[in-house]
Amino acid sequence: MTLRKGYVPSGFGQLHYVECGAGEPVLMLHQTPRSWTEYLDVLPLVGAAHRAIAMDTLGFGASAKPDAPHSIERFADAAQALVDALGLERFHLVGHHTGGVIAVELAARLQGRVASLLLSATPFVDEEKRRTAGERKPVDHVDPKPDGSHLLELWNRRRGFYMDGEEAALTRFMVDALSVLDRVEEGHVAVRRYAMDQRLPYVTARTLAVCAPGDHYSLPALEKFADALGCETRVLSGGHVPLPEQLPGEFAKVVLAWAASA
Repeated sequence: MTLRKGYVPSGFGQLHYVECGAGEPVLMLHQTPRSWTEYLDVLPLVGAAHRAIAMDTLGFGASAKPDAPHSIERFADAAQALVDALGLERFHLVGHHTGGVIAVELAARLQGRVASLLLSATPFVDEEKRRTAGERKPVDHVDPKPDGSHLLELWNRRRGFYMDGEEAALTRFMVDALSVLDRVEEGHVAVRRYAMDQRLPYVTARTLAVCAPGDHYSLPALEKFADALGCETRVLSGGHVPLPEQLPGEFAKVVLAWAASA
C-alpha cells in the first residue's frame, strides 16, 4: 500500500505526517526519540481498513524543532494542530510509550472526538514518579566524541531491546536519535514531569492498555491504568520496548479489533 507523506502548518512550524488507506481515521503517536518510522510496518496493515496516520511528534523526525523546552502539553498542542488541519472530526487514537502519554493528554482535551484510545507500553506518571524523576539515569544521552565511539555507545544502550535479526529497526532508531542528539533525552524528561494522574479523569474514550511481556519498564503500568480508567488490558505474545516494529502484525490486529469494537 502506498504511503503518502505530507506537512501541515502550525504555530510551531510545519508538522510532518505519513498516511495510507481511507475511511475512519486512526492517528498513531510514536515514542521518543523516534519518528513515524516506528509504525512503518503497521501503517499499511491498519490502512487496509482505515485512514492510518502516523505523525512526527513536535521536535522529532521531520516535524518542526522549536527551541522551547519540550513538554507533554506542547506535544499535545502540536498533535491537536495536526488533527484540526487534517479535518479529523472524530478519530481513533493510538500511542506507544511517550506517544501514549501524549495520547492521554490529547484524549483528555478532545474527549468525544476520540472514538477509541489504545495505550501501548505507556508509563503511568503519578506523584511518586514525578518526585523521583531526578534520580533516574538518562536513557539515551551520550556525549559526542571525536572518534565517533558515542555511536556505538548509543547502539549498545538500545541493543538489548532488539532480537538478532532486528538490526534494521535498531538502525531506524539510530537515525531518529542522532537527528536530535543534542536533545535526545528531553522526551523522557517531559514524560516524568507530566501531571498524568490529574488528567486521567478527563479521558472519556473507551481505552485499552497493552504491553509487551519483555517491557518491564511499562508492564507494571497496566494494572495502574486498569484501576485509574477502568479500562481493559492485554499483554501481547512477545516483544520488548519497540513493540510495533517487532510484532507489527499482532499490533495492527489489536488496533483494528479495538477500533472496530468502539
